[in-house]
Amino acid sequence: MRIGELSERTGTPRRLLRYYEEQGLIAADRCANGYRSYDERFVDRVLQIRGLLDAGLPTRIIKQILPCLDKPRVIHFKDATPEMLATLEEERDRMTQRIECLIRNRDAIAEYVDTVRADV
Repeated sequence: MRIGELSERTGTPRRLLRYYEEQGLIAADRCANGYRSYDERFVDRVLQIRGLLDAGLPTRIIKQILPCLDKPRVIHFKDATPEMLATLEEERDRMTQRIECLIRNRDAIAEYVDTVRADV
């Protein structure tokens, strides 16, 4: 698929997709006319990258953990440093806290909606 379709399917601006490519997060084949051509698997990959960026991970860390996102999962971290592992653990814990907060907020909104609908 071309960059426009990948952009549309993931809600990611083309400029940002080019940036992901520059950072080594995704890769495009080139057609004879020079246009980028992306494999179908990059739809999920881009969505995962966006989620990780939204969670606060920098692209350099995302690039290192991308093999963990693929299925089947094949993890090769010969160069994993204690600092990288500590960063990932901190980010995991921060994500867990955000998830718990989102769940509480979702449940509060659901309770509010249920209460309002019951009174209507």
